[in-house]
Amino acid sequence: MPIDSARQFAEHWVSAWNRHDLEDVLSHYTDDFEMTTPMIQKLLGIVTGTLKGKKAVGDYWKAALQKMPDLKFSIIDVTSGVNTVSVYYNAVLGKRAIETFFFDSDGKVFKAVATYS
Repeated sequence: MPIDSARQFAEHWVSAWNRHDLEDVLSHYTDDFEMTTPMIQKLLGIVTGTLKGKKAVGDYWKAALQKMPDLKFSIIDVTSGVNTVSVYYNAVLGKRAIETFFFDSDGKVFKAVATYS
């Protein structure tokens, strides 16, 4: 993915999160996408740290936004690869995160993996 497109995606994604517009956030993903993050492991006790499907992840994110009404992200850097974008950003609870998004041929995210400092 060209770096300009990667940056545009990252800026739109962070803007949607900062507005707490879950519908806009979820518009980037396929219906069957897979999200893996240690936060799922920690908060839901799912050993794999993975949720599958827009509904399951959306419900998880909705609960997270209710628990963290002041959630705000800020981009540190954006990188791009073959059908991938990684966003390095200031996340929640004073942590920094790198989230890598895997895009299908329609430009939608079918998989995302987050790591934290």
